[in-house]
Amino acid sequence: MINPFDDTYFMKKALQEAEIAFDKGEVPVGAIIAVENRIIARAHNLTECLNDVTAHAEMQAITAAANFLGGKYLHQCTLYVTLEPCQMCAGALYWSQIPKIVYGASDVERGFRAMGTTLHPKTKVVSGVLEEEASNLLKQFFIQKRNLN
Repeated sequence: MINPFDDTYFMKKALQEAEIAFDKGEVPVGAIIAVENRIIARAHNLTECLNDVTAHAEMQAITAAANFLGGKYLHQCTLYVTLEPCQMCAGALYWSQIPKIVYGASDVERGFRAMGTTLHPKTKVVSGVLEEEASNLLKQFFIQKRNLN
């Protein structure tokens, strides 16, 4: 039997969140947290709206998921995020003990891998899911931002 709720399905939902961020003038990063094929948290970057450097999509999603679950650990959950998590977000994901992270575009300068940040030893990482779509949205945002300045 084919499972329609695969990594691509949930990454498309994260891309929808990234598009919301784009429309708000935020760096277009979106995140979804799912458990047992059910979305329990949706988020996007809010650093500009909230004037808060920690208001990354992943941080917003972690908080929403923890509130939904009633606990700080995200066991059995999967994070889908359109851009590789940064060092700060990777640290929070480490402490949440999330077992799986799926991301679209790599961040070769500021991503957790480039920074040498360690995730929880039991966390599985899948990269490159809808990478082109996620990268194109980011490129479009920064081209538009440069043209406005």
